Amino acid sequence: MRFGMFIHWGPVTLRGTEIGWSRGKQVPIADYDRLYREFNPALFDADEWASIAKAAGMKYIILVAKHHDGFALWDSEVSDYDIMAGPYKRDIVKELAEACKRQGILFGTYYSILDWRHPDYPVYLLDGKRRRKENADMSRYVAYMKGQLRELIEKYNTNILWFDGEWEEPWTHEMGMDLYAWARGLNDALLINNRVDKGRAGMEGVSKGARFAGDFETPEQRVGAFNTETPWESCITIGRQWAWKPNDELKSADECLRILLQTAGGDGNLLLNVSPMLDGRIEQRQVEVLKKIGDWLAVYGETVYGTRGGPIPPQEWGVTTHKDKRIFVHVLQRRDDVLLPSFQDAVKSAILYGHSTPVPFRMTKKGLSLSLAGLPQQRIPMVVELRL
Repeated sequence: MRFGMFIHWGPVTLRGTEIGWSRGKQVPIADYDRLYREFNPALFDADEWASIAKAAGMKYIILVAKHHDGFALWDSEVSDYDIMAGPYKRDIVKELAEACKRQGILFGTYYSILDWRHPDYPVYLLDGKRRRKENADMSRYVAYMKGQLRELIEKYNTNILWFDGEWEEPWTHEMGMDLYAWARGLNDALLINNRVDKGRAGMEGVSKGARFAGDFETPEQRVGAFNTETPWESCITIGRQWAWKPNDELKSADECLRILLQTAGGDGNLLLNVSPMLDGRIEQRQVEVLKKIGDWLAVYGETVYGTRGGPIPPQEWGVTTHKDKRIFVHVLQRRDDVLLPSFQDAVKSAILYGHSTPVPFRMTKKGLSLSLAGLPQQRIPMVVELRL
């Protein structure tokens, strides 16, 4: 699918600070934990969110159902700290899952393993320092967590479980293996990321070895390294914060598109995060960026969806993707010539994608050289289609 929407949202939007991490830092804990009493996003429209994702060319959505602050965006039977406890009293997860089904979008949920608010989770964060809770019981907490996850899997038919918060000391490798197997026992078709276990190597997101659980790796705020052996997905936010911030500095559509193509060329997926506002709408500035990406994909989507990265690893000038006997050369920097190093396949033709304009090429000792200098002025990114 190559391209999905990440959504970080919750009562914290009332303060415009980062979700989870600002609890006890920018926002006093007592204040943060009471924000749900004021959270009333009257303009939330699940179908509109799904439509925005679809117009952007996104094929799946991952909603942050519960972040490190412990607040649940669904009607949880095992917790009163959820969306039904405040004034809004509408099940966000249910409505978005149903909207995605109507619009043909795969639906998944993010769930934080750590929970700094829950009395049985042994750790909480205050002023950037981790402190221990008295009388906490990790075994009781795991039972609580499985109760919530069972709801997401069975009641809301989540297709992807996107875990986070596995890095803290209370969570162990054995717990990760157990949770992975337990979730698969409920639905063996689930996709589960590598943050269910202790195998993730920092923000690079790669797994340290095959003994750790997880179906795909999770580079964060960066494009993953070229890897056609292990599935991976880069999660990158459209702004500076994951949660909504007034006047946040946004990436341009061109930058987001470049990131998407670099990710696809490396054989990964891009999970691009948006951050809805406190009233439930996705900010118009973000919508406009997404729409521009979607406009490009409406023309060139075949060179992204259903392709594999390479065969040429990412270069300074851009990336390649391929399917069947076609290679799509995505030129991300304007230049007269592009070299595909060590390229040995026999090329039948090279044309500008979507045009009949031929692109001159020649085989050299260093690889395949494409001559772009004499072509009609093309907007970057430029896509050259090679037929083998």
